[in-house]
Amino acid sequence: MTSSTQPPDEPAEPTGHTGHGDADHGHGHAHGHSHGHGPAAPVSKHLRKVIAAVLIPFATAVFVGMAVLWPGGAPAHERSGVGFDRQTEQGRVVRLEQVDCKSVNASQVPPTANPSTPEGREAQAAQTGQCKKATVEVGTGRDKGRTFIEIVQPGAPRQLADGQEVVVAYAPDAPRDLQYSVIDVNRKIPLAVLAGIFALVVVLVGRMRGLFALIALVISFAVLTLFILPAILQGSNPLVVAIIGASAIMLIALYLCHGLTARTSVAVLGTLVSLLLIGLLGSVFIDWAFLTGNTDDNTGLIHGLYPDIDMSGLLLASIIIGSLGVLDDVTVTQTSAVWELHHADPAMGPRSLYRAAIRIGRDHIASVVNTLVLAYAGAALPLLLLFSIANSSVGAVANSELVAVEIVRTLVGSIGLVASVPVTTALAALVVSADRPAGATATTAAPGTGRGNRGRGRRRKR
Repeated sequence: MTSSTQPPDEPAEPTGHTGHGDADHGHGHAHGHSHGHGPAAPVSKHLRKVIAAVLIPFATAVFVGMAVLWPGGAPAHERSGVGFDRQTEQGRVVRLEQVDCKSVNASQVPPTANPSTPEGREAQAAQTGQCKKATVEVGTGRDKGRTFIEIVQPGAPRQLADGQEVVVAYAPDAPRDLQYSVIDVNRKIPLAVLAGIFALVVVLVGRMRGLFALIALVISFAVLTLFILPAILQGSNPLVVAIIGASAIMLIALYLCHGLTARTSVAVLGTLVSLLLIGLLGSVFIDWAFLTGNTDDNTGLIHGLYPDIDMSGLLLASIIIGSLGVLDDVTVTQTSAVWELHHADPAMGPRSLYRAAIRIGRDHIASVVNTLVLAYAGAALPLLLLFSIANSSVGAVANSELVAVEIVRTLVGSIGLVASVPVTTALAALVVSADRPAGATATTAAPGTGRGNRGRGRRRKR
């Protein structure tokens, strides 16, 4: 190894820095230690103090805000019996038989004179086709063991099978024979198996980092269900709750997954700036476009049960929380890019680091924005299909509040993502360039290294 040929009085280069003569190769093979794959060298104590002075008050404010707004659970209300606001129990199909639809009076509507219409075909099939008569046993609740009859018409989108686990709704005010009805199938087992496969793959591939990512995911879900949702239902401002909750998720997830380091702290700052920009833009355009946030049966039910909830504020909160996951990915990637570039060539100044890292960021922008737009388009695909069937123009589709909400959500989130790249890159370049690790001056000041011109940036005094 060439390090053995150094003069005795020449101090060895600190571990974690690459030889300048090999900066273009990215690994520093001319030295006796590996540089390209290990963690970056720790930053100086002074720089850690500066970062802590910014982040500690912010983290304190976030967790104090959570303590002040902590809801203590969702407020109680009387069930309306509509949509998701129904009392449900578990059940199982214990018998299934084929019967004539007409014999069980499956349809009260006689066939129309025009069987070419969907209504006519459905009514005709209900009168003349073969229906399924399912005997369902209630498996939980006060009426465990009780059975009831469910008639499934041939054209129904949900068909039942013998032995199938189902979800049943209970209506206590209805006549006894009509108190129970099947509303869905029980999907808990396949969903649990899929979640187990996901966790196993993450741990096998990510190892300890993957395990910490799963722990962060559980904590994020806990913050969402124990703080954000109940606090909004209790009447707290949805925007304030979303910002505090998203900040708590960001701090816990980033530091747990990536360590309590200066690199992670810069990613946190970049994410915070981007979230504030998304909140500002979202607030402006939700008001300007007169988006109420009350666009379907579910939001209408929420507004009916809790009329004091600000539905437009709830929409803004959903934009902020929805953008957080992708923001974390972008800011961590950009910060790591800057750190690795500095690791390869410590002589690079902030401008050079920024220009090199932003080229990486441009590729990231293209892929992430495309991913975000397609994710929202995929979620709204049935809605877009309905507009396509109706032969509506693009302008009419975009002007509908149902679609306008998704457009604002997508574009505001995308603007925040794009802005996070230069913001995080600039922060990381400034922080890593301002760093002066212990021993760096002595190393670069050594005579006879042949790198005097390239080391001048590190020999300057503060």
